[in-house]
Amino acid sequence: MTLPGLLRERAAADPGRVAMTVHGSGSMTFGEWERRSYGLARALRGRGIGRGDRVGLVFGNGDWLDYAVAFFGVLGAGAVAVPLSDRLAGGDVDAMLAHCGATAVLRPGELPYAEGGGAEDLEPPAPGDPAQILYTSGTTGWPKGVAATHANLAHGCGGRRRPFTHSRHLAHAFPIGTNAGQWMLVNAVDAHPEVVTLPRFTPGRFAALIEHYRAGTVFVVPAMAIEMLAAGVQARHDLSSVLLLGSAAAPLPARIGVDLSAAFPNATITNYYTSTEAAPAQTVMIFDPERPSSVGRPVSGGAVRIAAADGGALPPGATGEVWMRSPAVTRAYYGDEAATGEVFRGGWVRMGDLGYLDDDGYLYLVDRESDVIKSGAYKVSTIHVEEAVHRHPGVVEAAAFGVPHPTLGKAVAVAVVGTVPHEELRIFLKDLLAPHELPVRLITLDALPRNHGGKVDKRSLREVAL
Repeated sequence: MTLPGLLRERAAADPGRVAMTVHGSGSMTFGEWERRSYGLARALRGRGIGRGDRVGLVFGNGDWLDYAVAFFGVLGAGAVAVPLSDRLAGGDVDAMLAHCGATAVLRPGELPYAEGGGAEDLEPPAPGDPAQILYTSGTTGWPKGVAATHANLAHGCGGRRRPFTHSRHLAHAFPIGTNAGQWMLVNAVDAHPEVVTLPRFTPGRFAALIEHYRAGTVFVVPAMAIEMLAAGVQARHDLSSVLLLGSAAAPLPARIGVDLSAAFPNATITNYYTSTEAAPAQTVMIFDPERPSSVGRPVSGGAVRIAAADGGALPPGATGEVWMRSPAVTRAYYGDEAATGEVFRGGWVRMGDLGYLDDDGYLYLVDRESDVIKSGAYKVSTIHVEEAVHRHPGVVEAAAFGVPHPTLGKAVAVAVVGTVPHEELRIFLKDLLAPHELPVRLITLDALPRNHGGKVDKRSLREVAL
């Protein structure tokens, strides 16, 4: 299966059905999506762009309809799509386009179109052909371009039972240029519900979107969930239609999971764990108060193991590096064989996280390997510290990170969003954290700094704290 082939089948079966809506901007049927994509593909081929050529796609979150056309048009021409958010700095966009050797760049309002026939006029891509280069968030260094084939992107698609059949509408606010955003694009062509989004996320607007469309399935990142709860949207909007609320891109704090269960009374709260490198491998966890901090078990033929320094598997309960195995052909770093060899190992992907498995195979994350704070003789998990801080009712959001210390080398600092006085929070944490885990510095911010994918930028936090 390839994504263009999937769109062709969907358009033949449901040409007049709406595939995607950007609230306030418009909608697009499967038939229109196919027609516009084919017209773009023919125009690109007429310009000499074809198999293996890289084409940059620089779009904003209000441009999902044009972006969907551009992505499938590039793939239909046999070329490789390079999705980039228009929220990136111009210099970063230029550097990424130069890195992948893009031969063309498409932007909203600038999509070429050529009249003609249908798919028979184009050279269909093969499942093993490269289809996409997606740049990582860059939270631990300069972003890397992760290359995926058609078979990787379309893995699991095209089955008789379409995903999320319990819903007529699926609502999300994921940005273009992220792995989570690409997952929603695939859902738009493969899943049962119409996918709806909005140009800009705010807690009230997103809750109103859910209420307006009676969305049965909703996807957020934890930061969005935290903002919605802090704004009290459940008191002003009817969220009873939601049967599945999925959280992705970062671990969901346990207290937030409990609060979401109350705010969305009919929803199953689900946490998804993967990465740009590992997709479509993932773990899924239905929120369980008995295992509030687990990110679940692997699904759809994937696997997880905890590896020692030599790559050997560790037993349950032992902390080590998290490796995931994809059920599909694995991805690779574009143009970087050395980095590919370090991260992609015989079908397994090194996730860059530390964690452990319990006796039932549930995965628990200890920390990002790069975020662990080595304080004196101890290693401190920032995830564990953040979970403790989140338990205070006056804390809206929190992030723990390491700062220099004259005797310990590094010590714990915590940035909080909320109204809790620092001394009150210190007293609260004394019963929840060990002495070496207690923050030596607390700072209060109006909001945590984030990259365009919604992940906390801890490098920026360290600059604020110093």
